[in-house]
Amino acid sequence: MSQYRISEAARLLGVSDDTIRRHIDAGTLTATKDKVNRCVIDGAELAEFARLQGEPAPDPTSVGSSARNRLVGLVTSIVADKVMAQVEIQCGRDRVVSLMSTEAVKELGLEPGSPAVAVIKATTVVVETPNA
Repeated sequence: MSQYRISEAARLLGVSDDTIRRHIDAGTLTATKDKVNRCVIDGAELAEFARLQGEPAPDPTSVGSSARNRLVGLVTSIVADKVMAQVEIQCGRDRVVSLMSTEAVKELGLEPGSPAVAVIKATTVVVETPNA
């Protein structure tokens, strides 16, 4: 069973240690003591908490899609040549990079500051874990 110290939980959620302590004080997270008497949070509870907190930004498109991985964000950078372009989108705390034709960038009217939705539909998703 995974357990996370307050600082580890804060880092995983992208918040401060104090924010995690406030959630513990409010009863929205439960802390217990580990073998060396440090406050820890159960991994399954932290995962459920993260899932409930992960409210996505509203999707500005009205497109029906079978893709479930839709990340709403803001275009932050475009590097383009005659044929291809690299488009960076900041989706919350995550950066998504897309390679597309320069023609597509122009047709979509993309520029830094444009709202965009990164749609990811893949049959292969690589999952990595830290060495145990």
